[in-house]
Amino acid sequence: MMKFEDFQISDEIKRAIKNMGFEAPSPIQEKVIPEILKRQDVIGQAQTGTGKTAAFGIPLLEHVTEERFVQSLILTPTRELAIQVSGELQKLSKYKNVQILPIYGGQSIGHQIRALKRGVQVVVGTPGRVLDHLNRHTLQLKKVHTLILDEADEMLDMGFIDDIEKILQQVNLERQTLLFSATMPPPIRKLSNKYMNRPKQVTISKGEVTAPSINQVYYKVLEKNKIDSLCRVIDSETIDLGIIFCRTKKGVAELTEALQARGYIADGLHGDLTQSQRDLVMKKFRDSSIEFLIATDVAARGIDVENVSHVINYDIPQDPESYVHRIGRTGRAGREGVAVTLVTPREMKHLRSIEAEIKMNIPSQRLPSVEEVVEKQQHVWKAQIVDLIESEDDEPGLYDSLVAELVNQYPPDKIITSLLKLAFYSHEDLNDDGYDFGDTGAQQGMTRFFINVGRNIELTPKKLVEEVSQLVGIPAKSVGKIDIFDNFTFMEVPQEVAPFVYEGLKYSRLNGARINLEPAKPRPKRK
Repeated sequence: MMKFEDFQISDEIKRAIKNMGFEAPSPIQEKVIPEILKRQDVIGQAQTGTGKTAAFGIPLLEHVTEERFVQSLILTPTRELAIQVSGELQKLSKYKNVQILPIYGGQSIGHQIRALKRGVQVVVGTPGRVLDHLNRHTLQLKKVHTLILDEADEMLDMGFIDDIEKILQQVNLERQTLLFSATMPPPIRKLSNKYMNRPKQVTISKGEVTAPSINQVYYKVLEKNKIDSLCRVIDSETIDLGIIFCRTKKGVAELTEALQARGYIADGLHGDLTQSQRDLVMKKFRDSSIEFLIATDVAARGIDVENVSHVINYDIPQDPESYVHRIGRTGRAGREGVAVTLVTPREMKHLRSIEAEIKMNIPSQRLPSVEEVVEKQQHVWKAQIVDLIESEDDEPGLYDSLVAELVNQYPPDKIITSLLKLAFYSHEDLNDDGYDFGDTGAQQGMTRFFINVGRNIELTPKKLVEEVSQLVGIPAKSVGKIDIFDNFTFMEVPQEVAPFVYEGLKYSRLNGARINLEPAKPRPKRK
């Protein structure tokens, strides 16, 4: 099994990788990093979320020196991606003296010009804003040794191909060019033939279609309520043994602690454990003295336990291959297995790319209600209480005076109900993310949103409904009234999915245009 230590990279970068909680390279990192380190031009065909930022970021930072001029340019289709890539590079270069600057529209150009004058080594930008700086002569690309086109097909869809060509013509010819794209349409092929030097093509293979004996399902959850949602799901299932997957070691440690604090019998498995610690956790899992094993993809490699009834993706996997590997740990030896994935609004698009790769739709289920959980767990709770009553001796207890006081003041059934709620279940509404959209002028039971685009981007009700349904994972027919005007749009959605629509579309694009979505203001009252 390959580790980051195996790459020919500096200790500073290895230390930063360790800090970020990465344990072992993802498939694309394993294939691409050695090629880029050799200064080879590379075309990487991979979906978003496969770890490609680190795949080009690690070798790129290895090649950057401390001299203050632009040595690398990364072009991204959107402002969000520019910020995200820049943030990840900053983490990777934590122990190196490297200045990274994201440049994009919508931010003061003056601030960017001042930063460029002070001297930066890596620029991450959107084509339009990069071109703007080139035209003002505030950005020099004559000494760039590494040029990266990230999500090239997205840039093509958004009509940036001409801008990219103009930029490429101004970049140092003696450079390494790296191109990453989920698909390879002809214009992208043409671009690579024209501007790249015998590129090495790396494709991350499609995940094999998953085993039919696995019952797959996903739950839409809001980030804030993720742990409570997980508990609600596991309390409503009959789980013999479960593996819960997290993205990072830190995530494993935090979730293990949170579940243990809530009384679940769980233990964590990650790359920082010694072999003897790891063996101990695995022994407990094999002999079922723990119900849940919480692990990263890397730590779970090689685990082959037959009676795993559930695999739960607490964090959605990085790529379709990982999804297939993870869920393949249940449903062994002809048994039925259940694979559950928790998906936040921002991850919906990622789930769709996994579905496309495994060539199947993963059905969605609503989170179980408190009533369903209480019904399911009653006999377990009753057994625990009876055990405790029968094992207690008759000596004076710690709580005697408190019990006497409560029994004097309240009926016993009221006290017991309150204690059960306290011990086992709080009536939290897990769809409540602190959003109160108030009166938005919608029909009863609906929330009305204002969107700052309309016919000006050729938006139609059909396109909007498809986008909402796809991004938010709700049936198209549940979208309510839509009014499209020249420069803005109103749309109604059911109240219970409104927080999801809000979070899912807030970071999105419609027809290639960056959108702003907010709760509508109530209609003025007619006099």
